[in-house]
Amino acid sequence: MVSLSRRALALLLSLLLAAALAGCSDSGGGEAAGGAAGGSGNPYGLTERIEDGAILHAWCWSFSAITESMEDIARAGYSAVQTSPANACVVGGNGGMQLNGEGKWYYHYQPTDWTIGNYQLGTKEEFTAMCQEAHRYGVKVIVDVVPNHTTPSLESVSENLLNAVGGAENLYHAGGFQEIAHWDDRLECTTGQMGGLPDVNTENPDFQDYFIAYLNECIACGADGFRYDTAKHIGLPDDPLDPSSRENNFWARVTGEIDGAETIFNYGEVLQGDNERIAAYQEAIGATTASDFGWAVRQAVGSGRLPAEELASLRIDVDNPTAVTWVESHDNYCNDGTASELTEEQVALAWAVVCARGSGTPLFFDRPYGASASNIWGPMNRIGAAGSPLYKDPRVAAVNRFRNAMAGEDEVLSNPEGEETVLLIQRGERGLVAVNAGRYSYDLRQPVSLPDGTYPDRTGSGMDYTVSGGVLTGTILSGGVAVLYNDGYLNLPEAPTVSLETDTFLLTEGSVTVRLCAENADSASYSIDGGESVPYSDGDKLELGGGAEGGSVEVTLTASGAEGSSTVMTYVFTVQGKRSVEAGTTVYFQKPEDWSEAIFAYVYDESTGSVRQAAAWPGVPCVDEGDSLFSYTFDEDWDNVLLIFTDGTRQVPGAMEPGMAVEPDKIYTP
Repeated sequence: MVSLSRRALALLLSLLLAAALAGCSDSGGGEAAGGAAGGSGNPYGLTERIEDGAILHAWCWSFSAITESMEDIARAGYSAVQTSPANACVVGGNGGMQLNGEGKWYYHYQPTDWTIGNYQLGTKEEFTAMCQEAHRYGVKVIVDVVPNHTTPSLESVSENLLNAVGGAENLYHAGGFQEIAHWDDRLECTTGQMGGLPDVNTENPDFQDYFIAYLNECIACGADGFRYDTAKHIGLPDDPLDPSSRENNFWARVTGEIDGAETIFNYGEVLQGDNERIAAYQEAIGATTASDFGWAVRQAVGSGRLPAEELASLRIDVDNPTAVTWVESHDNYCNDGTASELTEEQVALAWAVVCARGSGTPLFFDRPYGASASNIWGPMNRIGAAGSPLYKDPRVAAVNRFRNAMAGEDEVLSNPEGEETVLLIQRGERGLVAVNAGRYSYDLRQPVSLPDGTYPDRTGSGMDYTVSGGVLTGTILSGGVAVLYNDGYLNLPEAPTVSLETDTFLLTEGSVTVRLCAENADSASYSIDGGESVPYSDGDKLELGGGAEGGSVEVTLTASGAEGSSTVMTYVFTVQGKRSVEAGTTVYFQKPEDWSEAIFAYVYDESTGSVRQAAAWPGVPCVDEGDSLFSYTFDEDWDNVLLIFTDGTRQVPGAMEPGMAVEPDKIYTP
């Protein structure tokens, strides 16, 4: 009987998926963006509208990594996936692919042109294939776009772009190379340089035409929406005008003149603080971020208190807001460290608070693979690789599916009997999510609107809850999430999982032995660099050798499970020569005349993802040898080390570039 039921479910899923595929357009945008593949016709229960579902921020994943993970993304209940910027970008850090180190994640936020494809994330063809695969599963695609600035490496800016906008003098605002000093000044805020990135003249009609063509190119390839980076730094219609501009009409044009504009989901990154103007940006763009709400959720979960009254507000001071909400974003994760203070267990709790809501559209920021508070870049530390599997954790996926099933239902937030360690989020009369951020289990005895009956916890905890006479009873464990609903519950087959255990993702000398794992799998296989597929069993060992220095070795694990379910994960090993230095090694630096008198050596090792340094920036003071020659002597051995010389302001190599390899007795110069 069980076997027959599974075959019937497999046939049903296949038929529903085929129907979903028939309703999707490979050209993207249009009908697919409106959700032709979603709703009741989607075998994974994904929502028809992006704003009703959840978004996975596949941060720094390559287009190919997103493509191969699409079944996992859909099965985890995400109605949309957001990519990192797809535009052509500066090649920095010697073309290295580390998130932080030899290469940087933020290079794709430094456009050199507005065309699809870059060395970090993939080609236009790979982008198109990703969109097509997304639409096969009823998943929409949101592209992070960066119209506000270009790379500061002006020599890298495309000639095609310069010619299209009327030359370099017309590409930037009059004050576009002057750093913003007064954040409460709207003209500075919308036309000045931020973080060393020259500010584009977004009011130039020729630039607008060029940028709209890029958006339309993305839509033609399959994009269903856009996230506008640094939207707060692009002028609103009533903002002061740049001297070279006639009208602040960027937002009206890019949201109104793109192909299929009425079906495209747009939202702007408007980090709250000085000059946020949330209401005006929501009106101009359609939606904005709600960064203060994310801060409030992180603080609440970190403190173990979840006060319903405080968490009911999205904190953007707009009636009936359209807002993209999050627990954390790549900005606060990478830049100020506030988000990375949460453990993954706490992130799962906080996500339940954000995603179970009826208000806002939640975005799940996927941290780097294996990241921790002591190593936020993770042991792989690799641009292009898929991130932490937390995005498909049973608790996270259960809340996503709950949200999809509850689309359109009202929300009520409460603390049972005033107990602020426990938060209940009720959605109409159909479902409820309970979150316990406290140190102790809590016995619920709470009046609710759910029909009487038994409610299994849909996170897979094995616990049941009961509603009798309108009163909910059951125990929610410390640090637990309980997802309770029967109406609309979709019983999907349990998916297989694969993983790889290793001490390092860095290949230097010799070989590395890794352990291959597979759970709930009928079969599993691995391939190396896209080669032959080799079957393996859970616990098998695999020996990896080196390769060309500066390159990589990719190990792809694939598994199949019940009812045709499958999963894929690719692990990337970076190939790097040993950069060992013995104690007593001395190097020299010839100081330019315009540098300050004090010179420092910043000595560090980022090869494992976490940073070891001889001293915090700017480093260790060098010895003045006379005639502007300075020396630094290593006082300990290093296995892998890089070197930067600086006077505290200027440096060699330049800012945002990786340090230099150490050559004993060498005299370094700019």
